[in-house]
Formats: sequence, structure tokens, C-alpha cells
Amino acid sequence: MPPRKNQNRHHKHHKQQQQQQPQSKTNSVAQPETETNKPVPAYRVAHSDVFGRYLVANRRLEAGELLISEEPLAIGPCVSCEPVCLGCYQPVQLDSQQYRCPDCNWPLCGPTCRGIRQRTGHSAEECALYAERRALLADVLTANATLEQRRDLYELVLIVRIVLLKQHSAEQYANIRRMESHTAERRENATLWQHYEQKVVQRLRNDWQLANVCDELELHEICGILDVNCFEIGQRGAKARTLYPSAFLLAHDCTPNTAHTDDPATFAILLRTSRRVLEQEPLTLSYAYTLQGTLKRRTFIQGGKLFWCQCQRCADPRELGSDCSALVCRSCRLGSIRATAPLEQTADWACDRCDCRLSAADLERLIDRINDDLEEIDVHDIPALENFLTRYREVLRPNHYLLLSAKYSLCQIYGRIEGYLLPEMSPQDIERKERYCRDFLEIVDLLDPGLTRLRGLIMYELHAPIMVLAQLGMQSGQLTRQEFLKRIKEVAKLLKDSARILQLEPPGSSEHEMGLAAADALTKMGS
Repeated sequence: MPPRKNQNRHHKHHKQQQQQQPQSKTNSVAQPETETNKPVPAYRVAHSDVFGRYLVANRRLEAGELLISEEPLAIGPCVSCEPVCLGCYQPVQLDSQQYRCPDCNWPLCGPTCRGIRQRTGHSAEECALYAERRALLADVLTANATLEQRRDLYELVLIVRIVLLKQHSAEQYANIRRMESHTAERRENATLWQHYEQKVVQRLRNDWQLANVCDELELHEICGILDVNCFEIGQRGAKARTLYPSAFLLAHDCTPNTAHTDDPATFAILLRTSRRVLEQEPLTLSYAYTLQGTLKRRTFIQGGKLFWCQCQRCADPRELGSDCSALVCRSCRLGSIRATAPLEQTADWACDRCDCRLSAADLERLIDRINDDLEEIDVHDIPALENFLTRYREVLRPNHYLLLSAKYSLCQIYGRIEGYLLPEMSPQDIERKERYCRDFLEIVDLLDPGLTRLRGLIMYELHAPIMVLAQLGMQSGQLTRQEFLKRIKEVAKLLKDSARILQLEPPGSSEHEMGLAAADALTKMGS
């Protein structure tokens, strides 16, 4: 389901796409060939004094073009993650039954983990460093370890791996150090700076005795580089954060023109255009979850990337027509409460029908409380999710992102869990699944259109209830043959589009398998 509060999201580079680009000088990634029969490179690096380096389309790009495929410069566990294997990033336990590295005692998934002694996993150099400090590190990672102890140790893993690159792979280390860290801006944020000073810099230099390897400023800059440029990735339960050689150069926009995924076998990033991109148009991705509301989305971006987004969507109180932040007016009950000045975080929210106003602080407290209610619901608990929709439909407008989050969960689990398998579902429940899928797809088409993973997934979910209801309607005589064929035609289109999108995902991913299933279903329909 879509990420909720405190869940991992893809983090990327701190550069914001504005409505008007500054004058810039360009530098080609690959020099265009002079021969007319040679292809023009897809993009080039542009530069401005305001935004630094960013990528620009070198020609018109069609939807689905592969722009970047590259393996990580560095990879490690996510910040605040649950315990994971240092080789493959799959979840592990901290109890006495969990397999551990025989040399450093760090928890691993098993003796045959594909990441043992590999540069993208638990390398020999890392193991040796941890073995020398075993009492400080792995011996602390037991079932009795506090949440803070676990979080602090796993946060250090990727930082230490980058430090080790300085000793064992100078070129990779130099490539990482060329990334933006925004150290000056970070110094001005006392809370952020002190966190890294205490949890990372002093700990590594004093407790880990690495003072001779990196100075204090160098460690702060590495932390900044990770906050500003890293991506969070993972397939089939694995979770990791990575730095890539060039993907970090994409600018930000809350309605991006690219989509990316990662290869579960190599952790490589695969970045494609999600829609047609015009020549000279900046290539963009979103640093935040696309279907989150503006107030929370902008706060998230500023907290990690240190800038306030001012894109077209953020500037629009109706968020490009999606209205996914609007509330029901508590006074007149007829109007909608929206931001009066979306680019000002502290500006009031006001009703469009009456004089009712709500401060940004009060609104955020309300949204946090509703979000907490949603967080407490088991994602497989259909009655509880339905009750959530019922309780808050008089508070939130139908397209509010918190209602959409609950609807997306229901889209996925209706037809898939015991007691709600498709053959067992009542026509009313099947109709409900169809309605939720259509509601969700309508917003995705506005905010994340084109060849995007979320759109492919929801189209695949939508095809089944339409098909079943069409068959039931034909059998009962409620549908004419013409109406039945119209619905079957819609099913075929949904399967075709979802197959096209999801088969762009890497082999081995659950999305790719779903794409194959969509293609197979389409074949069986004779389409």
C-alpha cells in the first residue's frame, strides 16, 4: 500500500524544479555524434548557479525510454529500519536462533547469503572492522537491545562503508564526495547537526577509534550526502538505501516525468520516462510520496532535502484538480477547507462557502490524529478499514490522501485474503472493490500518470471486479450483450496497459510477475 507515516520512502537529490528554469550552461553526458545516423543522447547535464547540476532532455523522449541503469556506488540498511541482513537486506531476528557471521557476529540471513564477501553486501573489510569492535557492535544486537540501540547501529553501517571506500576504493569514494552535502545549511539546523555530531561523528571517531581515517567535517559531509542524494530501495521484503553515480542528478517535481525501480538481483536503479518529455524539458522525479497532501509533502521534503518545494502542484490549493488535501467544513458542512496560501506552511486554511478558518497548526494536529488512527489498523483488517472510511467521510473530502490510502489497502486485499476471496465475495463487496479502484485510479491519472508502477498495479486490481460483475450481470440478465461486451473491452484494455507497465519492472520483482499474469490473462481472453 502507499507509504504511511514513518514508513520508508525513496529519498533523492536536493534540487527543485521551478516553473521557470534559470539560464544555464550545459555539459553533455555523452557527446552527440556528428554523423546523422548516430542516435542523439537522451539527456545532458545542465547547470545553473541557483540549482547546480540537473538533467535535461536532449531530444523528445517517448514514455518508457530507459534513461539510466546503474549499480550503486554504496548501499546499506535504511535509517530507523528493522534489523536486516547486511548481505541482502532481508529482515532478520535478533534472537539466539538467528544465524550470525562467524567472524564479527553480525546477524545475517544465513551462511549462503549472496551478499557475503560482496561489495554490495557484507564485505571482508567491513567484517574485519566489525570483528575488532565486536563488543561495541554485534554483541549489543540481541533480543534485549533497545530500539535506539538498534537504530543507531544500523544507521552507521552505510556511513562506515563509505569511509571504507576511502581506504579501499578511492575512485568510488571520490565520486561520492563530489555529490552535494549542503553542509552550510545543515549547520544552521542545530537539531539536525547535533544528531549527527553525537550519533555519528563522535561515536565513529572516539568509540570506534576512526579519528585517523576521517575528520569531523568529512563525516558530517558524508551524512549530508546521504540525506540529500540517497534512494531507498527494496524488492520482496528487502530494504536498503543507496547512492548511484548519476541518478541523483534528477531535479524534483511533485508530478514527475520519470519513474524508477530497482533490480532485486543487483540493486541497480532502472529509471525511465513515465510520459512523453519534450526537448529541453528537465527530467524530474519526486523526493516525496506522490499521493501525499501538500502540507505534509512539503514538510517531508524540507526536512530531508532542506528546501521548500514551490512546484505547480504545491502552489495550487486544489493540487491540480485532485483535491487530495481538502476537508469538509466543520461549520457549514457544505464547503471544503483548503489552504489559503499553499506555499506558506503557517497560512490559515479556509472554507470556500463560509467564513470558517482553521490554523495550519490545528489542521496538522487533526491530520496527525487521523493518520495515527489509520496507522493502528492492520492492513489486512477489512472491517476496520471500512470503518475508518465511514468514520472520516464527514471530516475528509472523498479524495483526501488518507482516505485514498485506506482505499488502496482495500483494493489490494479484497479478493486476496481468507473470507474475502473473489469467489466468496458478495456482489456488494465486489462493487465496492471496483469503486475504490476507480476512485484511486482517477487520482493517480492526475498526479502520477503514464507508465507508473502504481497506475499499473491499480489497473490490474480493477480488471477483476469488472470481469466478475460483467459475468454475473450477463448470467442474471441485468446486462445486455452490448453492455457486457463494452465491459469486457474495458477489461482487455486494463490488462493490456497494466501488462505493458508492470513488465517494465525487473524480472524477479512481484510487479513483473503481476505484469506477466496480466499478459497471460489477456492472451486467454483472446485479445
